[in-house]
Amino acid sequence: MNSVQNDFDDVGDAVRENRPLRAAREYRISVAIESVDFQPAFVSDPVPTGRQILSAAGLDDRDEITLCAILQSGDFEDIRLDETFDLRGRGAERFIAFRTDRDFKLTLDDRQLVWGMSAIEGHVLYVLSGIGPEQAVFLEVRGGTDRIIEPDDLLDLTAPGIEHFITAKRPGQGYTIIVNSREESVSDKWVTFEQVVQLAFPGAPVESNVIYSMTYRHAESRPHAGELAEGGVVEVKHQGTIFNVTKTVQS
Repeated sequence: MNSVQNDFDDVGDAVRENRPLRAAREYRISVAIESVDFQPAFVSDPVPTGRQILSAAGLDDRDEITLCAILQSGDFEDIRLDETFDLRGRGAERFIAFRTDRDFKLTLDDRQLVWGMSAIEGHVLYVLSGIGPEQAVFLEVRGGTDRIIEPDDLLDLTAPGIEHFITAKRPGQGYTIIVNSREESVSDKWVTFEQVVQLAFPGAPVESNVIYSMTYRHAESRPHAGELAEGGVVEVKHQGTIFNVTKTVQS
């Protein structure tokens, strides 16, 4: 008689060890429900239906549910309730279920993802990307500066342009801005009018007959572009916020 340990085979172990599934009474997979909190679930068939996977996760298949397998490539594949999914050769151990029939299509480093809720946490993208601490997830902005996504960010998938994500090296600490065509580093995301003046004209003395005017663009705060007056503050991006400072001497 088989021991308890041999009563099941772990699909994830088989994938990582690059071996075929062993004959077993049950097969362990990982299922998350509307999250990336994957929990073990057991199916008796190595070629289960979507309905069997939902049942193993304790979900009622009579509800409107979207079920996706996460393939070895990182792509999501939709599984219909009565469709079979062969655990023996697909390289997939993880599944995500959503209690809805609506989904949002995303890309993450060209991998095709599906999310069944109108908002997604940055944490989810980090888990699905599998990147290390030296890298970060960015929202790809066509024709603009890509926006870094932090794990505690919450993204509205119904908003236009929230669909393409990439990973890249995390920017260093601090923020790089451009002042009168020169790159400058600041330590905080909030930059004052007076700070930028000093960066534009280092060591400039305070003179009653000198007036500084300033414009900015590609800021993180709203409005993203405009004029900054004396005493004003603007929130800058990690990279790419541009300031133009003009000095006028009154006679």
